[in-house]
Amino acid sequence: MARRGGGFPGGMPANMNNLMKQAQKMQKQMEDTTKELQEKEYEATAGGGVVKVVVSGNKEVKSVSLAEEVVDPDDIEMLEDLIVAATNEALRAMEADAQEKMGKLTGGLGGGFPF
Repeated sequence: MARRGGGFPGGMPANMNNLMKQAQKMQKQMEDTTKELQEKEYEATAGGGVVKVVVSGNKEVKSVSLAEEVVDPDDIEMLEDLIVAATNEALRAMEADAQEKMGKLTGGLGGGFPF
């Protein structure tokens, strides 16, 4: 039986070079998107805007801003809760943005492979 040129046994693509180029392009796009996300900042507020937290795409808290009226020495616990709530919301926004952007690149693979 004669072999056909250009292919691999088992049904692998005939042009592995194209496949490799596509994989390299996707890897570059993912690296660029990751860098873009890391440089981005996400802001969230709590308590009707009296607490504002800004986080980076690297999951670092960049700043915390407090309105003067929220600083009550007799209710430190409420202020702590507002800071936690704003921080968590900013981190959720960052994660949602990252999942959306990476999902577009991976075609919904969830950013991972089954191996």
